[in-house]
Amino acid sequence: MSTKDAPERASAPMDGPVPRILVIQAPYYAQVVDGMRRGAGRVLAEVGATLDVVDVAGGFELPAALRMALSAQTRPGGPRWDGFLILGCVVRGETDHYTFICDAICHGVMRIGAETGAAIGFGLLTVDTLTQAVARSSDDGSNKGAEAAHAMLGQVALRRGWGL
Repeated sequence: MSTKDAPERASAPMDGPVPRILVIQAPYYAQVVDGMRRGAGRVLAEVGATLDVVDVAGGFELPAALRMALSAQTRPGGPRWDGFLILGCVVRGETDHYTFICDAICHGVMRIGAETGAAIGFGLLTVDTLTQAVARSSDDGSNKGAEAAHAMLGQVALRRGWGL
């Protein structure tokens, strides 16, 4: 299946207050990440979500920023988010750096999600070329930021349904 054949998704039914979402993004490839954020923004607007956006230096910093955001929520009077959207892009180079970075980001975010039960949408593009990344962040039906937002909203709805 090509990215052009990606299935259409409907927003998860959302009970309760309008969700507040933290977007943690690594805008090294700004055009790509901006495109994914626009796609996610369209999905999140369907449920009236409010967004906070923070930038980190690169993909490697995404899991640490997620952990910091979760820690900030435990402070009295700290910020509260219903879900977290991770956006970034890593393009394969000529060295093993790509593999190590992609593995570290994916495992880091997955570990945090499994340990905490946080509602996370994972929009990290791991591609061979910038052309592939641009195609996956375009304004058509193959926008991976939109797909990550749908997944995250599903997790927010699940958490709310279980009273978490």
